Amino acid sequence: MSSQHPDNVRTPFFAGHSVIGGEDEIREAYYVFSHLGCDEQMWDAEGKEVDDFVVVKLLSNYDYFFREKRLGEDVFLTLRVPNPAVERAEGKVLIETLDSIPRSFDVSKIFYGEDLAPIFEVILPMTQSPEQLNRVYFYYKEFVVGKQHKSCFKGDIPLKEWIGEFKPEEIQVIPLVEDMASMLEADQIVRGYLKDKWFEYQRVFLARSDPALNYGLVSAMLLNKIALYKLSLLEEELSVDIYPILGVGSPPFRGGMTPLSESQVLEEYPSVQTFTLQSAFKYDYPEQQIVESIKRIKEKRRGKPQELDVEYYQKLLEDVSREYEEEIVEIAPLVNRLAPYIPQRRKRKLHIGLFGYARGVGRTTLPRAITFCAALYSLGIPPEVLGLSALNQKQREAVTEIYKCFEQNVSSALQYLNQENLKLLPPGLAQKIRETAKEFEYETNQEHKKLTTQIVKLFKQNEIAKMEEKIIEAGALRGFLG
Repeated sequence: MSSQHPDNVRTPFFAGHSVIGGEDEIREAYYVFSHLGCDEQMWDAEGKEVDDFVVVKLLSNYDYFFREKRLGEDVFLTLRVPNPAVERAEGKVLIETLDSIPRSFDVSKIFYGEDLAPIFEVILPMTQSPEQLNRVYFYYKEFVVGKQHKSCFKGDIPLKEWIGEFKPEEIQVIPLVEDMASMLEADQIVRGYLKDKWFEYQRVFLARSDPALNYGLVSAMLLNKIALYKLSLLEEELSVDIYPILGVGSPPFRGGMTPLSESQVLEEYPSVQTFTLQSAFKYDYPEQQIVESIKRIKEKRRGKPQELDVEYYQKLLEDVSREYEEEIVEIAPLVNRLAPYIPQRRKRKLHIGLFGYARGVGRTTLPRAITFCAALYSLGIPPEVLGLSALNQKQREAVTEIYKCFEQNVSSALQYLNQENLKLLPPGLAQKIRETAKEFEYETNQEHKKLTTQIVKLFKQNEIAKMEEKIIEAGALRGFLG
């Protein structure tokens, strides 16, 4: 699944500007289908302006391609919609997006000459309960499609005779679970949603970046492993195929999915059916390398998740996340100072993540996960090391047992550690990071170290234009912005 997450350094050739948006995203959807070989494009109506006419533009601009690769049958467009329970100001955007689905169906019917739904699934972010999913499912069924049976006034013809039928008759809603409580209860959320429905399958989207931002590297991995294991048990119990989607980015902190490491990610999460391929994956590597990697991902067959002691690992992730949160409080001011100068790569609305720490000092604010990663990497402080000081030897062995690429992921991140820049941190936190680094084998990337030293110097001198150039150079070395 190609996604629109803006973690890329380089601007794709089809974009008119380094900040992708509007018609560029239409071209992007065609490009990932036709050239890269992706099966699916996530179309994001959450947190950014969205083009509701994407289907008609794709079919009219690239008709020769979509006559061969049918939209909704061979390649897929999946909408991510706002969740009004969390994003109150975006509630009407959800309604507008759902109302656009039958219009897209009409366009497809004219194009193909038959009933073929180009959009039949939507992703609901920050899902926390079955009720949130049901509101979307039944709103579409009762108020979008259902209104075709109503009349404008008493005695008049029904709407479907005036403006045509509304199809598809129902949509499937994919929960995107992102916070700790919801991920630990993902199976129960799905169980509650499916209890009065008869679907052949159900997709479930597990976040990887936001859990890392909120709870740290190890906790994010454990949350995903626990959720995947519980979902596999539910699949057996209900005899309904459950197809997990995992939202992985390029840095190890956000999942470690690159065209050079896809085999490690596939091994780490064998029961996942669909992986997101974010912007750095698609644009920061040679095209042939990307195409070959996507081909290998598609050829890999889905397996079984790791069995694990849920109670033990849940306690472990709570210990690690507690330490991570304490360290975040200390590092947040530095991150927030640099974050506004991280180059933007997509036209997005303002979105700030909030931590509610009971510290007596209010609430700790952080930017989105990509900007957070980009800021810390640009300072030579990879976020992967945060929170790891909480692990004793026994716990580290337990983590290594279930997190197959743990040592490799942390060592890979540590090559970008600039020990000299640790003096920017409170002494206690700096010492924890130094001690953690000693426990892993790694070789410092000297060119990256030089750049992060320059970034800090330019930042202190307020030479912002030059600093942003160095941030981009450092990102190009890593193969991702953040």
